[in-house]
Amino acid sequence: MPMEIERKFLLKNDHWRAFARRQESMRQGYLAGDQRCSIRIRITGDAAFLNIKSATLGVSRHEFEYAVPVPEATEMFALFCAQRSLSKDRYYVPNGPHTWEIDVFHGDNEGLVVAEIELSSPTETFAIPDWLGEEVSDDPRYYNSRLIEFPFRGWPAVTRA
Repeated sequence: MPMEIERKFLLKNDHWRAFARRQESMRQGYLAGDQRCSIRIRITGDAAFLNIKSATLGVSRHEFEYAVPVPEATEMFALFCAQRSLSKDRYYVPNGPHTWEIDVFHGDNEGLVVAEIELSSPTETFAIPDWLGEEVSDDPRYYNSRLIEFPFRGWPAVTRA
């Protein structure tokens, strides 16, 4: 069964930008979600994916992802996602054998920047760059599916990590 093992962090500063090797803009729309899973459509340039991810806390979650023709994904987005969507730019930052994915959010989540790293096991070690801040892997507020319901701009300043 496909598993995603991912750790998520806030950033101390924007020094990571000097190391970014690639950037792409993304739109994610949520088709459905409950206590068991979220189902989303993601459109990135000339590619689109349907993604089903278990709604469990922590670094390991079941994830299924399937390519979808962009015209169909665009239609699904328009028909089913309505206000349940977000946009972000993703930057890819190599660091040792890993690549960090830095998401810079827009719209109602403007101001939020999160770094993610995918690992092969929950205990795998990785280099910690000096721009990396607090880990938020276990904080559901930072899950994209939660940012749809409770956008970053609406968080009280004192609760922003």
